[in-house]
Amino acid sequence: MLSLLAEQLEAARDRLEPAVFDYYSAGSGQEVTVGEAEAAWGSFRLRPRVLHDVSTVDLNVELLGARVSSPFVVAPMAFHALAHPDGECETFAGAGRAGALGVLSTRSSRRIEEVAAAATAPWWFQAYGMRDRALTHALVRRAADAGAGAIVLTVDTPYVGRKGKVSGVRIAVPDDQFLVNLAQHLVPGTVAREAAEQDPSMTPDYIAELAEVSGLPVLVKGVLRGDEAVRCLDAGAAGVVVSNHGGRQLDRALPSALALADVVTAVAGRAPVLVDGGIRTGTDALLALALGADAVLVGRPLLWALAAGGAEAVAAALDALAEDLRHVLAVAGAARIAELDSSMVIRL
Repeated sequence: MLSLLAEQLEAARDRLEPAVFDYYSAGSGQEVTVGEAEAAWGSFRLRPRVLHDVSTVDLNVELLGARVSSPFVVAPMAFHALAHPDGECETFAGAGRAGALGVLSTRSSRRIEEVAAAATAPWWFQAYGMRDRALTHALVRRAADAGAGAIVLTVDTPYVGRKGKVSGVRIAVPDDQFLVNLAQHLVPGTVAREAAEQDPSMTPDYIAELAEVSGLPVLVKGVLRGDEAVRCLDAGAAGVVVSNHGGRQLDRALPSALALADVVTAVAGRAPVLVDGGIRTGTDALLALALGADAVLVGRPLLWALAAGGAEAVAAALDALAEDLRHVLAVAGAARIAELDSSMVIRL
């Protein structure tokens, strides 16, 4: 982990209520998957190139038509207002300062339109297939109207993973945050939290349904297998995100670092592949990009940054990651991300 990210983590630990810190940091089950996320990137080694002109290094990437200054993306995460009074508005303001794309969670604690107004860089909207499909449809339409460039459909959550150390933590998420984007769409008499729970009957046809409703490309997040990635693309997905939900769903699920190559091979260039999970340094990102990822999502470290110092700290964290990547990219012998390939990486 970069030293700045470590400092922000400790600052967040000091500033947040223990229940909130546990809510953000918790994983499912015995937290085996959470514990393996960072270490899994350490199982790879680099084979650098030499005598290449790396006097100028370009980190720019294009993702579904969005041009951004680095491949670091703000991962979708719930209830930022537990970490900072301005919540997602502050996070996305920080992302904009760093020129980073952000993905806004369905469980945002600030209105979609407010976050869109605060964002100065491209952004996407993360959606769940909720039991009340009309809720999901309403949210993705609002996101599209507010300027979202894509929908990211999370598919690894038919039920919420059981997190032993934070049982009962829902009391830390007040209704005014949980319902901020949902309340106006609820039918009178509906039990809001039940209607907003994920639909365990969701199948691949939901991908095309959301694309039609929103008018936006739909990426699928939560894929750890190549055959499942192909299944999603065949159903209309515009991209996939290799993810185990930060270890918060199925404990002992494969670390994203170890699942990435299989997915990239199966996708075979048909669509963008993004990855999250345990990326804490530029070297972690370099490995992911060399293995075939088009971009990397960063989650918890940006919540720690938000708690530690708001938008300024979020921007500083993203800038530090980008600068670290710029350095290691040059030392590895590449001046552009497009020059990376899997021949530069071996697994021990």
